[in-house]
Amino acid sequence: MSRWFCLWFGVLIRIFRSHRSLLLENLALRQQLTVLKRKRPKPKLRMFDILFSVVAVPLKKKWKQSLIVVTPETVARWHRTGFRLYWSFISKVKKQVGRKRLSKEVTDLIFRMVAENPTWGAPRLHGELLMPGFEVSERTISRWMKRAPRDPQPAQRWLAFLRNHREAIAAMDFFTVPTITFGVLYCFFVISHDRRRILHFNVTRYPTSIWIVQQLREAFPYQSAPRFLIFDRDAKYGLEVTDAVRSMRMSPIRTSFQSPWQNGIAERWVESCRRDLLDHIIALNAHHLKRLLSDYVRYYHEDRTHLGLGKQTPQPRTRSIGRGRVLCWPRLGGLHHRYDRAA
Repeated sequence: MSRWFCLWFGVLIRIFRSHRSLLLENLALRQQLTVLKRKRPKPKLRMFDILFSVVAVPLKKKWKQSLIVVTPETVARWHRTGFRLYWSFISKVKKQVGRKRLSKEVTDLIFRMVAENPTWGAPRLHGELLMPGFEVSERTISRWMKRAPRDPQPAQRWLAFLRNHREAIAAMDFFTVPTITFGVLYCFFVISHDRRRILHFNVTRYPTSIWIVQQLREAFPYQSAPRFLIFDRDAKYGLEVTDAVRSMRMSPIRTSFQSPWQNGIAERWVESCRRDLLDHIIALNAHHLKRLLSDYVRYYHEDRTHLGLGKQTPQPRTRSIGRGRVLCWPRLGGLHHRYDRAA
């Protein structure tokens, strides 16, 4: 405020002074500005200096000659910036116009209704939303329906389907194990999908279709066969195997070529068996490998917890409720352990 007062007070004094004195004063001021510019080529300008330059431009005809600190282009740029700021300020809308935006609660509810009722259209959803008291137009609902995920969780629906039918599904598969003499042993197993129990397993050096048929008879005695049996397109499963499966009143389900994921339960058990046991031992012969697999199947059924079973075991394991000390029981020669509380 004091700067403005000193400025206008100086202007009033100079109105009554002679032209010669003003000229000498201007020359002195120009000389001082020249010295200042020589010492500080680019001085910093404050907001007061900028405002004064912009306001003083229309008051003088030869204003370009009096600009020493700043150039005319800089003043013109300041003026354009002020023009934009002024009109952007007065152009702001003080009140929201148009239709009120939907809240996140309503949009989430629309997405949920579309996912839970895939056969409903916009009129049906509009009528259902009116019941809880949501005032939304039908056209708005139709626009938001296009943004909703039409198939949000297909994997969950397939998982629910398989869970409802898993007691009627079993799978069989082979995996190989090298021996100490660099031979190859073939491990055959049949696994149930309901509790992932190993129904049968065996080891051979020469797998044939007749041998596989005998293993199936041992795996499903007394008409205990499930409704479906999944296996791949290995050449070992010949016509005799398919006929034997049908004779046991099972439907053979063969996976596609090079698609092990279609027999995921069996492949997952092979991975667990390799990681828990086979990667840590060297099989001497078929008898040795079968004994180790017997111990592992017992450990797998009674002790090993599974994420797919809610961290339970295929043969349900009772949780300890006592407060006694924890006992450790080695399994598979000490590769794994089981922990229980003392009674």
